[in-house]
Amino acid sequence: MLRGDFRRALLALLLLAVTACTGGSADSARPSAASATPGEIVVASGRDVTGKNGIRQQLIDTWNRQQEKAGTGYHARLVELPGSADEQRSQLLGALQSGSARYDVVNLDVTWVPEFAEAGLIRPLADDAVDADVIPSVARTARWDDHVYAVPFNSDVGLLYYRRDYLAEVGRTDLGGDVTWQELRELVNSLDREEPGRRYEEGWTTQLAAYEGRTVNAIEAFASATPDFALTGADGHYDGDVQQLTDGIAELRRRTDSSYTLDDAFGSEETASLGDFADGRTAFLRHWPYAYRTLHQTFTADQLGVAPLPGRAVLGGQNLAVTRSTQRYDGAAALIAFLTDADSQRCLLDAGFAATRTSVYATDVTCTNARVSTTPAPSATGESADRMPRDRAGRPAYATDILLKALRQAVSRPRTPLYGAFTQTLTTELGPLFGEAPPTDSRLAERLDEALRKALPD
Repeated sequence: MLRGDFRRALLALLLLAVTACTGGSADSARPSAASATPGEIVVASGRDVTGKNGIRQQLIDTWNRQQEKAGTGYHARLVELPGSADEQRSQLLGALQSGSARYDVVNLDVTWVPEFAEAGLIRPLADDAVDADVIPSVARTARWDDHVYAVPFNSDVGLLYYRRDYLAEVGRTDLGGDVTWQELRELVNSLDREEPGRRYEEGWTTQLAAYEGRTVNAIEAFASATPDFALTGADGHYDGDVQQLTDGIAELRRRTDSSYTLDDAFGSEETASLGDFADGRTAFLRHWPYAYRTLHQTFTADQLGVAPLPGRAVLGGQNLAVTRSTQRYDGAAALIAFLTDADSQRCLLDAGFAATRTSVYATDVTCTNARVSTTPAPSATGESADRMPRDRAGRPAYATDILLKALRQAVSRPRTPLYGAFTQTLTTELGPLFGEAPPTDSRLAERLDEALRKALPD
């Protein structure tokens, strides 16, 4: 549990109508006698990037058929929450605090687990709910206060996409697995020299609008600049210092230099940056794994490449948790076990998500829990409906050599029940860095250090 002052600050910021005795301890959230009550299990989640009747819905449909055949009395229903990730978090907090909506399972961003656990809104699970097959960096996102509170559903990590056909102008079509930011800048400079009338506008783009994308890019720069990077301690309060922040800001400034960063990047979110790259406006793009399938609907394998992001990449993803208010704990836990087993994880990988289990990348695990086809039926024009390159086992071609490596090496964003306050503070305080007259690295670091100490008090 957190110390008193920090806990009180947390409860005040969340406006929770719960007391300290209903917080994130394991004893306060033991399943009740009604935990096996049959009926509908409502799963609340954000939008499925695989589209209407996407892979998540397909997996739930399969589980429902199994329950019907076994006569358990359980039936799961997926509810997709509208809006941005921040808006979805607010909706879930409000619904679970007030009881205005009945959710049994919630699909949480990995950064939300400490907040929901400490507030007593989700229940602890058995320690073996996350087994040794889960990628270690991913598995750590499921725990808080020495308890397992969630199970990794799908993961995420920053990747570097690039135009092979552009790089061919300077004799490079494959970046390999260990490109550095210095090499990336040199490649952009070489492209500029070779193509005075270049086909692209600037070297690269990313997501720097004042939302979580800015936080992600900042943490990737900070973690790359400082060995053993950590802004928070085990209890979630701020443990950083001005020098650490100064070094990180200097690295972020280098990465976002206007001489090779697309102007629109400073106001871009995921969709806009993906569109700019797809339109050929840049040679490089920082984005998430789902973009691999999306971009291959536009580009051929000869035009598009992907590599681990230079430096340290941020770990993303969603974890499934059982709500404290559910009367169907047993059914909810069984559903989560099904959605996160190796078969379901392979289905998620085939559909474009990053799977959470090591075995899915290296063994003959197949997808039978959903109808994901690795060789989709041709369209009316005779073209394949899915052009994503795949390996001999049907996995996305980059999965084992690039995606798994990136996940293993990824760094987590600060783990704190006050993550909302953290990311809002960081995005706000870093704003001047992208303005017309940015302050020095040290001055901006001093301001950020002061603001974070207030946002994440000891």
